Amino acid sequence: MAPVSSKIGIIGAGVSGLAAAKQLAHHNPLVFEASDSIGGVWRHCSYSSTKLQSLRCDYEFSDFPWPDRDSTSFPSYTEILEYLTSYANHFDVLKFVRFNSKVVEIRFVGDRETTDLTGKPGDYPTILPGYPVREVAVQTNHSDTIEWYAFEFIVVCIGKYGDVPKIPEFPRNKGPEIFQGKVLHTIDHCKLQKEETSQLLKGKKVAVIGFKKSAIDLALECAEENQGPEGQPCTMVVRTLHWTVPHYWIWGLPFYMFYSTRSSQFLHERPNQSFLRTLLCLLLSPMRRGASKFIESYLLWKLPLQKYGLKPDHPFEEDYASCQMAIMPENFFSEAHKGKILFKRASNWWFSKEGIEFDDDTKLEADVVVLATGYDGKKKLKAILPEPFRTLLEYPSDIMPLYRGTIYPLVPNMAFVGYLESVSNLHTSELRSIWLARLVDEKFKLPSVEKMIEQTTKEIAVTKRTTRFYKRHCISTFSINHSDEICEEMGWNSWRKKNWISEAFSPYGSQDYI
Repeated sequence: MAPVSSKIGIIGAGVSGLAAAKQLAHHNPLVFEASDSIGGVWRHCSYSSTKLQSLRCDYEFSDFPWPDRDSTSFPSYTEILEYLTSYANHFDVLKFVRFNSKVVEIRFVGDRETTDLTGKPGDYPTILPGYPVREVAVQTNHSDTIEWYAFEFIVVCIGKYGDVPKIPEFPRNKGPEIFQGKVLHTIDHCKLQKEETSQLLKGKKVAVIGFKKSAIDLALECAEENQGPEGQPCTMVVRTLHWTVPHYWIWGLPFYMFYSTRSSQFLHERPNQSFLRTLLCLLLSPMRRGASKFIESYLLWKLPLQKYGLKPDHPFEEDYASCQMAIMPENFFSEAHKGKILFKRASNWWFSKEGIEFDDDTKLEADVVVLATGYDGKKKLKAILPEPFRTLLEYPSDIMPLYRGTIYPLVPNMAFVGYLESVSNLHTSELRSIWLARLVDEKFKLPSVEKMIEQTTKEIAVTKRTTRFYKRHCISTFSINHSDEICEEMGWNSWRKKNWISEAFSPYGSQDYI
C-alpha cells in the first residue's frame, strides 16, 4: 500500500509543535503526537509543584496574550496546559493533530542522501520540491501496526527533554542493581498519581541526585510529604552548583534591566559583530562583570546559599548565558531550616546495598533514590533519524548546529523547532516558526550551506567564550540580535519599538513581533 502523502509533517504537539502547526496551517500539515494530549513536557514531565520559570507576559504567543498577563505570580503547569489548549482551540490547530501516533522511523527517499557531508559550498535543497522526499513510519494506539506517510518536508518538534532519561554510568557491581531500595528517574516520578507519590516519599529516606529545577521541585515535594516528627529528611546530592533566584527583582530593580533590553545586551558578545563593536565589548567588560556581581550580591543576601554550601564558584552570568538559571520555590529554604532538606556535595558516587557511597568515604542510607539527571535529547533524535543523518548528530561541540535555530544545513527537507533555548522558549519557538513558514512560502531564500554552517559555528563559538556550560544552544545574552537577523532575513524591520527610548531600555518579548 502506498504511503499517505501530504506536503508537510510535524512531529510533536508540544509548545513548538503547536506554534509550527499554527504558522503552517495554510499547508494543512499532519501533526503526529505520541500521547493522547497536547502540551509536551508540560503534560508528561511535571510534578504537582511545577511552575513556569518566567512571568506570564514573557511566556505567551504574540497573537494570544494571557487573560491575566500582568500577574506577578508564576503559573502552575495546569494553568500553562489550559493556556496552550485555549490557543490550540482558538486557532483551530487540533484538527491537524493525530493523537496516539508515535513516529518510530523517518526515511529519506529523495534523489540525494545528504546535502554535502563535507560541508563544502552548495545550495540547500528546495524546501517543497513538489514530490515526497521523506517517509515517516507511525505506530498508532500502542499497537504493532505501522502506517507510512510521505512528505515533502518534515518539522521535528519533539524537543530535548522528556521521553529518554539520561542515566549515569557506574562501575561494575556498583549500579542500581545492588541497591535494595527503589531507584527511579524523574520521568518515572512524573507519571505517578498523587497517592502514589505520597506512598513513595512519605516516611522514606529519599536521595535526589541533582540540583537543577526538577531536582529542586522534587526535594520540596518530598519535604512536604515528610512533615512532623515521623518524617524523614530528603538529601540532595549535588555535583555542580548553579545560581538560583527567588524572583525577578534585584535590589529593587527589575531583572530585565540586566539582560533583556537592547542596551543591556549591547555589553555582551554576539555573532557577526564588527571589530569596533568587539573592541567596545572588551572595554565595557567591567560593566558586564559588575552587573553579574551586583546580582550575585543580592542572591547571597536574599538566599542562605553560603550557609548550606550552595554558592557556585562561577559568575551568575555563566548560568544565565547557558539557560540554567532556576527560580527557587518560595518555601524551599524554610524546609531546609527545619532539616527536611539536606545537601551533600559530591563529585562521584555509586550505589551500595543500603544506599549511596561517595568518593570521600562517606555513606548515605536511602530507601528511594531519584535520578534528576536530565534527558538524552540526542538519543531521542537518533531513534528516528536514518543514516547518514544519524551520524551527523555526533557534533563535536555537543550543540546541534541549527541555522536560525531551525535548519540543520546538512540534513535536507527537515527543520527542528524547539531545540534553541533562551529565557522564553515559547517566544523563541514561535518566532522561528514564523520564519520557517515564510521560508516554506518562498518569501526569501536560504544562503548557501557553507554560509549557514559558518553562521552556526560563530554562534557556538560565542557561547563557548561566554560560559563553561556551553553544551546547550542558548542565545539568552544575544537573543535580541538573533531575532534582529531573523527579522531582516524575512524582510521585517528589526527595530520593533515605537521610539528609541523604548528600543534601548524596554524588554523585548513576543508582543514586539506581532
